[in-house]
Order: sequence, then C-alpha cells, then structure tokens
Amino acid sequence: MEGDDGGDYQEASAGASATYPVQCSSLRKNGFVMIKSRPCKVMEMSTSKTGKHGHAKVHLVGLDIFTNKKYEDLCPSTHNIDVPNVNRSDFQLIDISDDGFVTLMNEKGDTRDDLRVPEGEMGQKIREEYGREDNTVIVCVLL
Repeated sequence: MEGDDGGDYQEASAGASATYPVQCSSLRKNGFVMIKSRPCKVMEMSTSKTGKHGHAKVHLVGLDIFTNKKYEDLCPSTHNIDVPNVNRSDFQLIDISDDGFVTLMNEKGDTRDDLRVPEGEMGQKIREEYGREDNTVIVCVLL
C-alpha cells in the first residue's frame, strides 16, 4: 500500500530547521546564537583585532533562553556559527489543570493544552497570577 508505512509524519515549513548558519561578525546584542549546543540570547559581544597569526575573534556571552545559565564562546569573525530558529507566541492563560497542564488561547481563538506550567520560580509566579480573580495572564511561549 502506497504511503501506508505506519510512520508518524508532520508537515514542516521552509523555516522548520532548528538552526541556521550566520557569520559571527554579523551577530548583535539581544540576538540569538547557539553556544555549546544551547540556544542563547546574546548579552555581551566584543571583537578583538586581527592578530599576527589569524582572524579577528568575536567573544560572545549569552544566557540560555530556557535555563538562564550563562555561556561563553570565542569564534573567528569570518566563520559561521549556528543561530536558533526562535518563534515567540503570546497566549492568554485559560486554565491550569490538576496535573499541571495549561490551556492557552491565541489571538485567533485557537487553543492548545499540550504544555505544562514550568518548574521553579516562573511556574510559581504564573500560578499566583492565575489565582488572582481580577487578572488576565498572558503567557509567552518560545517555539
């Protein structure tokens, strides 16, 4: 049977790659970069001058976008480095279930319920804000 191999397939768009290459010298502060295989927001960036034996180097300091852990890297300015494909979406928080899953609604009215409340301080803050009766909670999701 054609096309019936039992596989689970999902459609992907042209921008579906997790990362794409960018020349180190074109990175900017507050942009995104992969450092030690982790997606990071560039917090500091400096370029050293060309030395006697090589290229100018770019020193990067970034914070992991999921854990806030600090990472550093040194990259020749003319070489490529991977940049994560980061998509940000805002949702209104509709409900938090007993098992920790959230129901979210986007601006089109579509809902999703496949995400859990994060662990730690951020999760606690979301739960507290949701518990207040006079408050609408907007949640930002990085996809």
